[in-house]
Amino acid sequence: MNQIEVAETGQALVRLAHEQGRQLADSGVVEARPSPYETDLWEITPRGKVGVALVGDVEVWVTPKLAIDRLLFLVGYATDPKGWRDETVHLDVREGLIPAVTQALWRQTGHALRQGLLQGYRTVEESTYVLRGRLREGDQLRRHHGRVIPMEIRHDDFTVDIPENQILLAAVTQLLTLPRVDGESRRRLAALRARLSEVSSLVRGTALPAWHPSRLNTRYHTALRLAEIVWQATSPEHSPGGVIANGFLFNLPKIFEDFVTVAVSEALHGQYGGAAYSQYQCYLDEALTVRMRPDLVWEVNSRPVAVADAKYKQEKPAGYPDADLYQLLAYCTALRLPRGHLIYAKGSAQAALHVVRHAGIEIVCHALDLSEPPEVVLSQVSRIVAELAAESQTA
Repeated sequence: MNQIEVAETGQALVRLAHEQGRQLADSGVVEARPSPYETDLWEITPRGKVGVALVGDVEVWVTPKLAIDRLLFLVGYATDPKGWRDETVHLDVREGLIPAVTQALWRQTGHALRQGLLQGYRTVEESTYVLRGRLREGDQLRRHHGRVIPMEIRHDDFTVDIPENQILLAAVTQLLTLPRVDGESRRRLAALRARLSEVSSLVRGTALPAWHPSRLNTRYHTALRLAEIVWQATSPEHSPGGVIANGFLFNLPKIFEDFVTVAVSEALHGQYGGAAYSQYQCYLDEALTVRMRPDLVWEVNSRPVAVADAKYKQEKPAGYPDADLYQLLAYCTALRLPRGHLIYAKGSAQAALHVVRHAGIEIVCHALDLSEPPEVVLSQVSRIVAELAAESQTA
């Protein structure tokens, strides 16, 4: 088996068979291009995902540029801003991303299950010789043609086999299949799986069941949101070419977008009121046919007063090197705002101010230094929030 290791912002030159190279190129995990000089030499470049994936018989490791504890801070903040900001201080992040995430999951799941498994009502439809609940008359007639038994019934079961526990079991099971999971974590995960033995297992690659935050499942919230991220990172990805990439892959652009949206929204609402909306729906044209969804729009008195978009790195599609700026200009124009904000991860773009000619619209580019300690990153967010709040008073 071939093994490739490449830094998130780097590039690797490796020798591969043509079929191996094509599978990597079609997988969506990395970009793979044959060298123009040697037929078996391929240039491998990451595509914003970090972790490990098995594509055919090639194992690809993409290492993040961020320190693992910084990356986990972003993940933890995005899943639940109040849930585990200090969790990473207990994690051994020296061994890499997978062991650290594994530790985070079993700690959070263990905390959630400390008071026992959550139970709830689930509607069950079955054929039986004992009447429970209500008879499904239509199914009884259609399937049994007037016979009295067996009976087609519907009843509510008070059970541990509910979506919340199914999601936790799915994430625990997925992590047990990964390489480089340390011995202690394997024991902890196996113990959790045993505790969840009465819960139905999900088929890998399927969608997770829906759950809704409530007072009854409060102690599960943080573990559930982390479990959802783990499931997304470990589920196979089917590309148009049919290549399946199995492994553990974090989508860094999405994690960064979630972090910025949650952190900025929380600060705006907590300090200045109003309502902050993620993926705000608006339209570019008068006919309302060109829909747009800024990452964050802040409303005061039901009127948009600020707009922001989060970008892990600068988008530079062919022919449109400043696509991010055009996008913010469209948002500002449609929302009738004099200023828009682009929030990047430092290193992919620099802080800047652009004034659009003949329009007077300003586009402010911020750069968050994610290598700094969490409290420093949050102070940077606070400065951005203060700018957004100042605009609401002049809008």
